[in-house]
Amino acid sequence: MVLVSQSELVQKAIALKVVSFPTDTVPALGVAPEKADLIFELKQRSLEKPLILMTGDITDIWEYVEGSHQELKMWQEMAHKYLPGALTMVLPASSKIPVTMNPLNPTSIGVRVPNHTIAREILRQTGPLATTSANLSGEDALTDMGAIALKFPTVAVLNHENKITEAIPSTVIKWQNDNWQILRQGKIII
Repeated sequence: MVLVSQSELVQKAIALKVVSFPTDTVPALGVAPEKADLIFELKQRSLEKPLILMTGDITDIWEYVEGSHQELKMWQEMAHKYLPGALTMVLPASSKIPVTMNPLNPTSIGVRVPNHTIAREILRQTGPLATTSANLSGEDALTDMGAIALKFPTVAVLNHENKITEAIPSTVIKWQNDNWQILRQGKIII
């Protein structure tokens, strides 16, 4: 079991290791985007389920997506309405997104800024991370940091008492045909 301080967790993430930290929904597993394959292996996750790019600030999102000036304006309006928060926006990916984050559809990426002070502090120090819930694929998301450390002994897990005990994921919306489509209803009602 590897419970670490916030500074140790940041160092591990910068060293391209998988880490876990609390968010405003369920705790995340995170890794540098270019090492996204490590999470797929760790979780035994299907390549059909892409990872989410989590950032510390809304402004960090825009270099990882690409669209027209008008689309960007609409995406920013949605982001400023709900982020930071439990909303994942699936948008056209820029060339900065490694294929390993969404192997079957690398032209698309889910982006999110959590409404959790510690998570955003971590992400501001590490840069954006490829993230997903902390669980094996097909199992319920873990909400206890100690349980995450036991389940994933090779992961650096933040030594933190997670106050969120409900495993309610983020709402996922996708930009398609100049409109938002709800892919998963989660914590935020749109």
